[in-house]
Amino acid sequence: MLFHKLFSTSLGIGYIGKGAGTAASVACCICWYLAWAGGFPPMLFSLLITCIITLLGVWSSGIVEQIWGKDPSRVVIDEVAGMCISLLFLPVQIKYLLCALILFRFFDILKPLHIKSMELLPSGWGIMMDDVLAGIYTNIILSVVVWANIF
Repeated sequence: MLFHKLFSTSLGIGYIGKGAGTAASVACCICWYLAWAGGFPPMLFSLLITCIITLLGVWSSGIVEQIWGKDPSRVVIDEVAGMCISLLFLPVQIKYLLCALILFRFFDILKPLHIKSMELLPSGWGIMMDDVLAGIYTNIILSVVVWANIF
């Protein structure tokens, strides 16, 4: 049980209360930057890490939901997974990290474009998939920005 509490709260970030989702997203951006600053992260490795975080997040958030109730605010591994998806295959530069953070939080908080409907999925899937979809939308937008060399 300790593993699930630590993992689902992203090593305790979820316990800070209000703003924990944003704090977890920022922490993910910092870790991503420190790991791969100034270039592209290794595609296969970053994809593997993102998939592991997402799948373990589904499992752990489903376990702690049984203790803490439906979609507990302490669970922030969903933000970490969504943020990782937002950053996949993009150059690791501060401008893209900041844009990804802002766009991801926009999609995660407002939940447009069927993101809200993902919460209807059962247990850990419902907790994680809204953030996964927010990350996908963010990544698509930023991939176009990078490809079109907009800035």
